[in-house]
Amino acid sequence: MVAINPFNPAHPDYPGRPDKPSRSSYDAIVIGGGHNGLVAAAYLARAGRSVLVLEKRPVLGGAAVSEEVFPGFTFSVCSYVVSLFRPHIVRELELAKHGFELIPLECSFTPQPDGDALVRWADSARTRQEISRFSRKDAEIYPEFGLAMSKLSQFAKAIIDNPAPDPNAIRPREIAKLLRLGKIMQDFDGDTRHLNLKLMTSSAVDFLDQWFESEVLKSPMSVSGIIGTFLGVRSPGTAYVLLHHYMGEIDGAYRAWGFARGGTGGVSLACARSARSFGAEILTCAGVSQVNLGPDGRACGVVLENGDVINARTVVSAVDPRRTFFGLVGKQNLDDEFATQISRYKLRGSSGKVNLALDRFPDFTARPGDGPHVRGDIAIAPSIDYLERAYDQAKYGDFSERPYLNVVIPSLSDPSVAPPGKHVMSIFVQYAPYEIKEGPEFWPQRREAFGDAVIDTLSEYCPGLKDSILHRQVITPWDLEQEYGLGEGNIFHGELSVEQLLFLRPAAGWANYKTPVPGLWMCASGTHPGGGVMGAPGELAAKTLLRSGEL
Repeated sequence: MVAINPFNPAHPDYPGRPDKPSRSSYDAIVIGGGHNGLVAAAYLARAGRSVLVLEKRPVLGGAAVSEEVFPGFTFSVCSYVVSLFRPHIVRELELAKHGFELIPLECSFTPQPDGDALVRWADSARTRQEISRFSRKDAEIYPEFGLAMSKLSQFAKAIIDNPAPDPNAIRPREIAKLLRLGKIMQDFDGDTRHLNLKLMTSSAVDFLDQWFESEVLKSPMSVSGIIGTFLGVRSPGTAYVLLHHYMGEIDGAYRAWGFARGGTGGVSLACARSARSFGAEILTCAGVSQVNLGPDGRACGVVLENGDVINARTVVSAVDPRRTFFGLVGKQNLDDEFATQISRYKLRGSSGKVNLALDRFPDFTARPGDGPHVRGDIAIAPSIDYLERAYDQAKYGDFSERPYLNVVIPSLSDPSVAPPGKHVMSIFVQYAPYEIKEGPEFWPQRREAFGDAVIDTLSEYCPGLKDSILHRQVITPWDLEQEYGLGEGNIFHGELSVEQLLFLRPAAGWANYKTPVPGLWMCASGTHPGGGVMGAPGELAAKTLLRSGEL
């Protein structure tokens, strides 16, 4: 008998089922079984509340999901690496005993069109030697840059691990938040404070130009500033997004990225098992059509797509702000000013994904073989101009013919995701704008051309790639919206731009998870502190709700 993949909902230990709820009313209903919704459910259930999670798809995880798309090959279909997941959540929810396991990425490999390559290793001496081939000055200053970013990450960590401060509030709790951030800034020396201000306003390239001269180094570093954001590496504000991604943390080590064993679905299923261990119920194939509002306008439950009504004292939405308020609540039930703010909230998906099942490892011209240099991430970002040209095409409503690619081959580190001797390759692609010039509804007709552009680009660096492909899955922003519920295909439930951060996410005055609709809360990436497989929005929303006394 063939064993059932543990990520298959037919597996007997799968933590979600397409069952009926056990009761007609709960303390809290969580809409959406993505990792943030599951984290929120786990914290609420741990506090003794009755909790029901409702997920539309047959599988849990939202965009942090593992699926056996082709027999024997398990893909992290959307999100593919883990860097920001908060270590204290792992401890508090006991995720390790529920299967949470990360495998650190060993390096970052950037092949060049001329056959050369740069590899940045975990070993600083080795990295310095690599960089010195392109710039001795950059090699000398690179460790200083790392130290400076580690200091700034302490400031970012204080922001990510706490609810957003409200500068307009005079409540003691809000004043304490601002004082805490001010104390961290005060402890910085003058250069670090200046650097922090630059990060909030500069472009990723302008910020890196202050440190480095070699484009071979700056280009792959700058792309962290555009992930999930419809901006170019020279666009103001992208430097903060660079820091947001820079501060990965695994076992207390900053700038640590990793694979979840079995794919990112391993993170989500660990959260689901934790929630279930505390008493939460999790239903799949249970799409929500609307939030039920009582005569007083208070959220009092949900209506499922099959017409069933389930009541709750509180409803917590783990879907994006636009869908939450305009789709599930209804614009007619919102204050005009708030509705205007949500209508201006920028989603603007700009990325896609190509997943490949390979019958062998395809060599890269720059460094053949499946050595340690390909056991991290592989960046196709040869120059700043290359990245800007890719952005130019997207600005005018087309996908990039030569896009930025971030490639990982998780089967090299985790053989469980592919048959023996075969591999899975995950290719993140920027740019693929949701709003193509023909209209987003035309993405299905352009899907294969988009996939071809990605494969053609990567084949320039990896010439044996096309011959090694057994299967491919091409995911456009339209697919991310239609299949995975990501509005306009934005992987962060909204851009991480300066005007959509902190107390402005998702709307001014409503950044602390509570919404203008009484009894309705939010807990996903469209809330502070934003996107990434971090769990922080779910954790902070649950803890804020519990402190409020409303549940």
